Amino acid sequence: MTTFVTPARLGEQAEELIRTLPGVVSVRVVDNGEGSIQEVHILTTSEVPAKQTVRNVESALFAHLGLRIDHRRVSIAAVSEAPPPQPKQAPPPTSTPSPIAPSKNRSAADTEGMGVYTPTPGLDGPRRRIYFEDVEVRGSRARGVSCRVSLIKDGTSFIGEARGVDGDRARLELAARAACLAIGDADAKDRQFGLEGVRVFEAFDRKFIFVGVAVRHGREVRLLAGTCEVSDSAETASVLAVLDATNRWLEYGA
Repeated sequence: MTTFVTPARLGEQAEELIRTLPGVVSVRVVDNGEGSIQEVHILTTSEVPAKQTVRNVESALFAHLGLRIDHRRVSIAAVSEAPPPQPKQAPPPTSTPSPIAPSKNRSAADTEGMGVYTPTPGLDGPRRRIYFEDVEVRGSRARGVSCRVSLIKDGTSFIGEARGVDGDRARLELAARAACLAIGDADAKDRQFGLEGVRVFEAFDRKFIFVGVAVRHGREVRLLAGTCEVSDSAETASVLAVLDATNRWLEYGA
């Protein structure tokens, strides 16, 4: 879900969000003070490739803050290993103590994105488990259409592939079904993930993908639901909607 952001705190909130991404050591965001980001400078370790970090930044900013940013505005510098964290400096004492305002706990729902960034425990909730990597659709007259989805968990890629007849609706369902197969492999538990259905709807002059995913564990069956706005391709949005449904369930130790 998208968090409301004010232009005055845009840079601060974007930096706070990007620091939660895997491999990020430090970040500096330059905004224009009017609600858009001009530059993003990131120092990372070699844990995550620079190209993947840029994609994570784009997805995280859009999923959590509703911001789109050109990848050319994101610069990455890598170090061999992360430097040790620096202790925070205590503020100097004042003659008149300032009253401390009560903190507002951020809702767990505010941390739910499209499955492409990792909140840090204590900041935005538990760590997200599975990340989107790629989706590929191929078609032929003889074999119909196939969809191949690649997801990442703990640095390892997991592949799911589904085949069927061609068509706009069929491609969305194949992408979602392939994502369920990849998630089942990545989950490594005695559970089955199956697609209940895919719907396309329009709201606020935008198009969204809505999916239902059934999870079977023994005799128990649970229905999970997720959504994603179509911004890149409909197949990508279908996969991200599946991750939106399953990651919010998996990340809390289900």
